Amino acid sequence: MDGGGSGAAPYAARTAEEVFRDYRARRAGMIKALTTDVDKFFKLCDPEKENLCLYGYPNETWEVTLPAEEVPPEIPEPALGINFARDGMNEKDWLALVAVHSDSWLLSVAFYFGARFGFDKEARRRLFSMINNMPTIFEVVTGSAKKQTKEKTLNSSSKSNKPSSKVSRAESRSKAKVPKDEEESGDDDGDEEAEEHDNTLCGTCGTNDGKDQFWICCDNCEKWYHGKCVKITPARAEHIKQYKCPDCTNKRARA
Repeated sequence: MDGGGSGAAPYAARTAEEVFRDYRARRAGMIKALTTDVDKFFKLCDPEKENLCLYGYPNETWEVTLPAEEVPPEIPEPALGINFARDGMNEKDWLALVAVHSDSWLLSVAFYFGARFGFDKEARRRLFSMINNMPTIFEVVTGSAKKQTKEKTLNSSSKSNKPSSKVSRAESRSKAKVPKDEEESGDDDGDEEAEEHDNTLCGTCGTNDGKDQFWICCDNCEKWYHGKCVKITPARAEHIKQYKCPDCTNKRARA
């Protein structure tokens, strides 16, 4: 891909995947500057020098240097003058600020190439999706990426030990199942759907009172019931994998 200084790769990308590889390599170089090579980066950002920029290159290297002289530049330019704030801020805050600007620059470069190579809507979506699946430089530098990964692992472990939630289907009348004939018709009229939900009757008491009350749906006959009518609370429903109403339970017992 053209552009990006002395470290630029010679190939010309034509797909979202190639642009993403360019993005990922530039990102890797900038992360090195702000983490493993941070002492060297700090020294190079001398506030006494002119406006300096941090560049990341497609060969996973980085450079602190002056901005490109050509106007307009071959590719979007990173933030100018990152060196001026070095001594006026806490070092961690300064590095976080540079990281934020670096993330912005990487996105602008990636979508510059997307426009340059005529990406359509699907290619742009694919490119952003690949980028979005990676932690930002800011998240890596501040440590929030590790925290998110740890929390995600803990949540996944917790969910794997829990039975499937019934409440998600039956917390309120607003989640009542849409009748099949309406679902197949593809009618998106919100008012009609709400009216249909309001006409749902409890399989036990035969009323639709208490629309704000807890309701639960039978997984066998798919009828809805007031939780109080079948003596099921929201807390208890959390631990029910397959709920069967009293009628379906009795039918099975007789069989």
